[in-house]
Amino acid sequence: MSDRLPSVSPLQTLKTGYAHAHPDPISGAKYSAVELMPGDRAALLLDQRLLPRVERYELLTSADAMAHAIRTMMIRGAPAIGIAAAYGMVLASGTASGDAASFLAAMKEAHALLLSTRPTAVNLAWALAKMSAVAERVAASAPPARLAELAAVARTIHRDDVASCRAIGELGAAHVRDGDTILTHCNAGALATGGFGTALGVVRAAKAAGKQIRVVCAETRPLLQGARLSAWELQRDGFAVTIVTDSAVAQLFAKGAIQRVVVGADRVAANGDVANKIGTYSIACLAHAHGVPFDVAAPWSTVDLACPSGAQIPIEQRDPREVLSLGTPPNDVAIAPDGVRAENPAFDVTPARLVGALYTERGIVAPLGPAALRARA
Repeated sequence: MSDRLPSVSPLQTLKTGYAHAHPDPISGAKYSAVELMPGDRAALLLDQRLLPRVERYELLTSADAMAHAIRTMMIRGAPAIGIAAAYGMVLASGTASGDAASFLAAMKEAHALLLSTRPTAVNLAWALAKMSAVAERVAASAPPARLAELAAVARTIHRDDVASCRAIGELGAAHVRDGDTILTHCNAGALATGGFGTALGVVRAAKAAGKQIRVVCAETRPLLQGARLSAWELQRDGFAVTIVTDSAVAQLFAKGAIQRVVVGADRVAANGDVANKIGTYSIACLAHAHGVPFDVAAPWSTVDLACPSGAQIPIEQRDPREVLSLGTPPNDVAIAPDGVRAENPAFDVTPARLVGALYTERGIVAPLGPAALRARA
């Protein structure tokens, strides 16, 4: 991956290095996907496109900049995108001025912009709806009061996500046996959430409980979130972690080398179908064929009871260039002949029948289906 990026205003490079650039990160971790800075007029964001080679934080000062960061996957992961969008609304409030009508017009514009960035992860729309409701409530207040209230709610969304991840981790860890090797796909860790992680939260909680476990990360083509991000997180936390190509997963199941699969989710439909990073459905089929438990870890904000089934979940189609080349534009390198077409769906849908359990902060949903989900609502 190239370390160079096209310069993008209004992003500002704040810090390069391994020290956290925020004075008091909400998660308490040594790194964060996104944080709102003191004063509430800037957000700090770790550019995940550069990991694992460069740990670089950017300072964002507008909703436009946050939308760009979400769209270009500087930040990714459903819960983290929701938090980032909430902070984007705070930034919009900080630049809005004038009477209530002008303020609300600016906030609606920011809402629409941020909502347009990534269609699959429902956490984005969930967080924006909460922030827009607050904007409506405080519209008649003075600008400093508007900003303070929106910032407080956004930080609460962030804190609640961290608490949810810790609760999810403890529930899932109870199902992990000492000595298990756990397969995960994509990145559902601290980088994809407010901190701690969902699928990787289960792994972290199992280790904290004294269980000896190994983790296998599927590389997750085409953007390699498993190889670049999950492995980076786990290595920093002292886990025994192994990366395998996506095409090697079946062989590991056949050899009996995997005892459990735990993945995250970008949306869970009302019938229990789960949208997650492309390749998840393949792994679920393999796990089912080999009798290996396949579990999903996600906060309740990822559950979309208004979406009847996985067939109604919008699947983001990304730039074919991500498949046809390696690296970060404009310094990517072609790996396919000129003129060849590529399909690049960012997500697939795993049917509920292949999911053993859904771990949420509201409890474990198993078997996964409409009645069990409604009981947790």
